[in-house]
Amino acid sequence: MTLFELTGFQRDLLVVIAGLDQPSGQTIKENIEDDAGTDINHGRLYPNLDTLVNQGLVEKGQLDRRTNYYEITDDGEEALQERESWEREYIEGLVA
Repeated sequence: MTLFELTGFQRDLLVVIAGLDQPSGQTIKENIEDDAGTDINHGRLYPNLDTLVNQGLVEKGQLDRRTNYYEITDDGEEALQERESWEREYIEGLVA
């Protein structure tokens, strides 16, 4: 699985999950909303998180009976690193 196969929203979710310590879905939602300045409904959030889990990029665990947490997998980290390296190739000249 490469990040080219994911939507932009799914890539954003993966980045947020990578930057937090086992965030809940609600924590991920709040971070995305704060950064993007837009509301995200549960009907969009959780199916996309499930896609990341099904693709093996994120692991889902249970904090308590009502709250799940999400954690990036080794495959997810590798995919993010490959994407970052690819992006750097194209934007390096802009930063210089």
